Amino acid sequence: MSGRSPTAIRLFWTMVAGSSAGFWYGAPAFAATGAACLAILIHRLDRPRRFRALVRRVCRRHAETLALRRRQERFIDAYGNTIEDGWLRERDYFIERTVMPRIEARFADYAETRFEEMAAIVERVARRHALPEADESPEDGIAYERFCAQLLQQAGWRARPTQASGDQGCDVVAERDGFRLVVQCKRYGRPVGNAAVQEAAAAALHWSADMAAVVSNAGFTPAARKLAGTTGVWLLHHDALAELEPPREVGRRLLPAGGR
Repeated sequence: MSGRSPTAIRLFWTMVAGSSAGFWYGAPAFAATGAACLAILIHRLDRPRRFRALVRRVCRRHAETLALRRRQERFIDAYGNTIEDGWLRERDYFIERTVMPRIEARFADYAETRFEEMAAIVERVARRHALPEADESPEDGIAYERFCAQLLQQAGWRARPTQASGDQGCDVVAERDGFRLVVQCKRYGRPVGNAAVQEAAAAALHWSADMAAVVSNAGFTPAARKLAGTTGVWLLHHDALAELEPPREVGRRLLPAGGR
């Protein structure tokens, strides 16, 4: 019976066992066999619903994070277009790393064939989860730097914008618990590229900082993310600043040597 579905196999052996019992016990055994076969079929027909319910349960456990990442990774470009590239990558990553392991354990045959259905469920959960109203970020570059500094102050940092000229790639300097952070602020209508990451890493050395970050209202290009992984620069949406805390490894530099 190789190649047969598990449902077909269960039905076959149920009917075989029921037929054998029917010869001994008559009509009651045949009725019980029919009921068992019906239960197997109903369970099979209900499988898509149970699959969707499992995906929804996994998504709802992470609803707040998904909603926040959706807000952070979607933005309007200079032409009024909604750019979702960063969010779509984040959504697929969540499915592959968080949803798929649960699905493969119980619905292995659905893992590849129903990816779009899983994506639609993730999208609905992220879209419907209510987040606190975000402060509207200023469009002016200098005002955006002050805005980012204020968000860091809300998180307990002593943060101040640097001078517009001679800042060496640093727009905001912030300190907390002996940890110094330099921030480059980018109010863009497109994903931020790796040049900003290079400038932030250089600014950390110039300002003897423990860490550097690039903060933006928009997402980041794949090249920027790759370089940030190499240099240790944080890539943040400004929404993350109001709750940003220094790493627990205070006293250990998180960037290559060369600063304090």
